[in-house]
Amino acid sequence: MTRKFSLAEAFCNAALLALCAVIFARQQEAPSFPPSTPIRGFTLAHAMAEHKLETEFQAIPSPQKAREWHRTFTAEPHPAASERNNQLADFIADQWRKQGWEDVTLRRYDVLHSRPRSVSLEMTAPVHYTASLREEPYEVDPDTKNPAVLGAFFGYSASREVTADVVYAHSGNPEDYNVLRKNGISVKGKIVLARYSNPYSYRGFKALTAEREGAAALLIYSDPAEDGFAQGKVFPDGPWGPESHIQRGAITYDYIVPGDPTTPGWASVPGARHIKPEDARSLPNIPALPLSWHDAKPLLENMNGAEAPKSWQGALPIKYRLTGAVKAHVKVDMDTSFQPYTVVEGRIRGSELPDEWVLVGNHRDAWVFGGVDPSSGTASMMELTRALGELKRRGMRPRRTVIACSWDGEEYALTGSTEWGEQFADDLKKRLVAYLNVDESVAGAATAAGPEGLSFSPSAVASLAPMLVEASKDAHAPSGKTLYEAWRATSKRDEKADAPRLDSTLVETRIGSGSDHTIFLNHLGRPVINLGFSGDYGVYHSMYDDHYWMEHMGDPTFQYHMALTDIWGLLALRLANADVLPYDFGFNAMALDHFLTQLEVSNKIDKHKLKLKKLRERIADFQNAGNELREAVEQELRSGAISAEKMQRLNEQLLQVESNWLDPNGIPGRPWFQHLLYAARYTYAHLEFPGLTEAVEKRDWKLASEQAALIEQALEKNTELLRKAKNSWEKSN
Repeated sequence: MTRKFSLAEAFCNAALLALCAVIFARQQEAPSFPPSTPIRGFTLAHAMAEHKLETEFQAIPSPQKAREWHRTFTAEPHPAASERNNQLADFIADQWRKQGWEDVTLRRYDVLHSRPRSVSLEMTAPVHYTASLREEPYEVDPDTKNPAVLGAFFGYSASREVTADVVYAHSGNPEDYNVLRKNGISVKGKIVLARYSNPYSYRGFKALTAEREGAAALLIYSDPAEDGFAQGKVFPDGPWGPESHIQRGAITYDYIVPGDPTTPGWASVPGARHIKPEDARSLPNIPALPLSWHDAKPLLENMNGAEAPKSWQGALPIKYRLTGAVKAHVKVDMDTSFQPYTVVEGRIRGSELPDEWVLVGNHRDAWVFGGVDPSSGTASMMELTRALGELKRRGMRPRRTVIACSWDGEEYALTGSTEWGEQFADDLKKRLVAYLNVDESVAGAATAAGPEGLSFSPSAVASLAPMLVEASKDAHAPSGKTLYEAWRATSKRDEKADAPRLDSTLVETRIGSGSDHTIFLNHLGRPVINLGFSGDYGVYHSMYDDHYWMEHMGDPTFQYHMALTDIWGLLALRLANADVLPYDFGFNAMALDHFLTQLEVSNKIDKHKLKLKKLRERIADFQNAGNELREAVEQELRSGAISAEKMQRLNEQLLQVESNWLDPNGIPGRPWFQHLLYAARYTYAHLEFPGLTEAVEKRDWKLASEQAALIEQALEKNTELLRKAKNSWEKSN
């Protein structure tokens, strides 16, 4: 039967023709490297071989194949514990076996899961309104009509039925409740209406704050000021959220303890001991629901109390008020039961150092289709594993073992990665060289990004930041430039700087939480890198985050998926094949000195109450030792005449450095978080020198001094380790 083609289809056909041209051009472009081009951590001879290997790797991934992977993963909703998500676990395992990966295993964890049985919201006064708690379908996107899409709910919400007055609390952060108090308004026993907001804070922190304030229930809505029409065109015509979009999510207190709430600190393998849910520190005790602005507007526009401050006014054409007249009935009934989560694990065993591991990972579960989060990352990962498997088939096995993992339950409490990390904690602390995490490859609209494109927005522990910058010079950007050139250009644009950023400031070395790197960095003391592109994106965790959004707004040619696979693969290969592990502890120390300066400036520390001079001196000592070791190693690597035994002794010492940042007692109040340098605030925001910083902010100078002393001791230990490593390196043959 003949049918007419829409403009959208015509656009897609044109895009496909352009895509074919891009693929052909990409295959013709093989970068040539002069024989002397060095790579951090490699002898010159091995750098030449690595460049050739990387050129072969870069020729394998295909944007059309990435598009196909993406469509497979976004074909149906696949939240954690769903039948579809479990089917995708089997699918990934089967594909990895076909790609040539070894030891492919499905790891099962029995965890406390949370899904809705029944939820409802009604305004009972001054007029009646029943919230739909659903998203509207669009004809141009058949996926939005899928009956398997669930309505509004929050994972791990408490089950309860509440009728009470409604109070608008802006972002629902502690300072917002102070504003309400100044206006004579208490939220105790009331329903709080907050927004996904400005400044950002994780919804689980909003829930904890509302719970502490005595609120009876919490509603969180998406205001168009943040992610809707105030920002630009909305779905399906643009990347921003339409009237009915709902940002689902979990409200777990995983900034206290991530993972299965009933196995805090140990793995929830079948048969494991579980604590009672009521004893779990990470479970909320407040009912909560997410809302679209369509369902929030009737509540806001019927309030008749005091006008909200100017900074609290949103983009809806109403006067935002603090409270008055509006009463609502909230019902949340959750099925909170134990369900199996599955982590898929595969390996390419190392040819020379199989007991040293480089880990790559992405989570599989999505709130609905997961077009951006996480299926863009999953599509890139499947092309990464396909390319690495093809290199193995050609006889090019990495020196170290590469492990790939498809995590489950990330959206609930960073669950799959946390349980896997806790299960294999002892081995990971000794063997894991680095974890390379991708949550979302493309969290932005390439169609709206302008000539310079989407922003490359990686983060990394400071010791790995220089090698990330170096690798970006050999990776491709969709513009035809190197990723490094594109990165500098977008960094200048995004910061509206007059001059390009320095290489030393390109990488974000302040790392918060909210993704699967958390267990590896904060609990196991292993170095991590997060990779991704970002831009205009307003359909987060909604039904509209789907394949249509990605094909029409996000990455129509799937070239950003390729760029992500490119840099991900180069980093994995360099870490797996390096003669000497490419950590830069001199740069690490520079970042620590910057962290300390920020702490002092932000908190206006009285030097009589807290003396940090010794800490700064220890950082300087660590920097000197790191620089001296790096220079000694690089000088000898250029000569090339180094025994494998000598390099292996050094690598064993380098692996210890990151582990030495751990304090087995953890940071005060949150013992699961054991890293002295890195943690996250309750908002998920980055938090450097966490124990020290939180003590300073509380003006607890005794505790602050104790925490500073712990950091000093770790610095002394690592400085001595680096000096011994340098002496051993220079004396041995």
